[in-house]
Amino acid sequence: MAASANLSSFCHYQAKLLPALSITTNNTAHHRICISIIKNKKRKPHRKISNTTNCLSNETSTATLPIKQWSKAHGYHNMDNQDPQRTVLDYLTSLGFETGELEELQLPTTVDVMRERIQFLQKLGLTTDDINEYPLMLACSVKKNMVPVLDYLQKLGVRKSALADMLRRYPQVLHSSVVIDLQPVIKYLGGLDIKATEIPRVLETYPELLGFKLEGTMSTSVAYLVSIGVNPRAIGPMIAQFPHILAMRVGRIIKPFVDYVVSLGMSKQALAGVLEKKPYVLGFGLENQVKENVEILLRFGVRKQAMGSIIAQYPDVLGLELKTRLMSQMEFLDRNLGIGSEGFPKVLEKMPQVAALGQDPVLKRIELLNSWGFLREDMRRMIVACPQLLALNVDVMKHSFNYFKDEMRGSFQELVEFPAYFTYGLETRIKPRFRKLSEKGIKCSLSWFLNCSDQRFEERLHAEYIGIEEMEDEVPKTVTDESFVEEEEGSEEYEDSEDDEGSEDELDEIAYKRHLFM
Repeated sequence: MAASANLSSFCHYQAKLLPALSITTNNTAHHRICISIIKNKKRKPHRKISNTTNCLSNETSTATLPIKQWSKAHGYHNMDNQDPQRTVLDYLTSLGFETGELEELQLPTTVDVMRERIQFLQKLGLTTDDINEYPLMLACSVKKNMVPVLDYLQKLGVRKSALADMLRRYPQVLHSSVVIDLQPVIKYLGGLDIKATEIPRVLETYPELLGFKLEGTMSTSVAYLVSIGVNPRAIGPMIAQFPHILAMRVGRIIKPFVDYVVSLGMSKQALAGVLEKKPYVLGFGLENQVKENVEILLRFGVRKQAMGSIIAQYPDVLGLELKTRLMSQMEFLDRNLGIGSEGFPKVLEKMPQVAALGQDPVLKRIELLNSWGFLREDMRRMIVACPQLLALNVDVMKHSFNYFKDEMRGSFQELVEFPAYFTYGLETRIKPRFRKLSEKGIKCSLSWFLNCSDQRFEERLHAEYIGIEEMEDEVPKTVTDESFVEEEEGSEEYEDSEDDEGSEDELDEIAYKRHLFM
């Protein structure tokens, strides 16, 4: 069965997911389902059942409306020649159901039993149109098929309110055997370290999983992800977040995506780290989204050698409706800051999240800088050098500025030269280090005492001689400390990066990949 996954609900940033999912339905000796495309312009293709023994009803009617009585009421007076199957089909037609796919199936011999099935499905929340999307569900017994399957799903933790939507998306589950078909899939998911409390959400998100063959696509996709460097312990959380991975063919979807991203300059190990955090990027269509967005970035002036870093910082950029967003943001920044077509690609390379930032929150931060006395040209230089200023928490920026002005007594020019000052933790880095500098009477640039690891700072602090060249040449490649991003509508929410012990070169390399907001 071919299916498509739409990830607006997984994508916090509203990026479309267009995976070409390839699904293998579970076939057992107990029941076999074969796919038959019904050429009917009024409805979607459905599956037809070749062996329906498992889903046919042998219910006996406690009829309040016998066949003869219902048939006579609808003009069928010669009951000796009237086929009971035909009567039930006519009854369904009178209610607006499409019966073309039911003609060859053995249906209940009474209208009352069929009415019971319809009412049961309607109580779940399904409409006539929903049932017409897959009318074969009317061939399932309430007692033998529907109740056991739905009871089992609810025992797993699936919400009753979610059952109707699950049946709309995967009605074939009603033909399943709980023991033969469903339980092995649940056991397999548990074996991937998916917590029992997360399985209901996985099934609600992607009920098609209940029809997969365990030895097919599911196992091969997991094996390939591990082979490129994904931590086996991360597989469970990845599937819980984006279960559609289990339906993706390695050769047709996952491997081509990996190969293309690696060709842009990102290592498989780095990509594995991205997938562990944001597995839904595998759902972005390679041809009509990923490659197209890369070309758009290049046309806006982004350097090809920076593409790997951009994806590492903000993988969602591969799935956005990018062209319109970038054009709008470039015009906005040029209008308010004078950042033209030359400065904009530099901003994108340092913080590609700017493509998704809301303009009202950004304007609030620009107005804040202006209120402190920074000139338009100063702000332009600051934003090009450190575009993270467009997304930082306003209150944090105020506290940092007040401390710089009142305690450090620095000049505005220092902040213009090193705007990344605002991205460092006031309590965790700025204050402690400035106090130590004050105790020793050391005067230095902001970048010299902030843009280094704690170990490197202590080495500098206790050195007998501090070279002037070292102080002046210390220019950060990017921000390496925590940031505080204000959560507002239209702005992106980024995680704080942590201080890492090690050499400054190592820190800069990590920062280059993360750009603070990974």
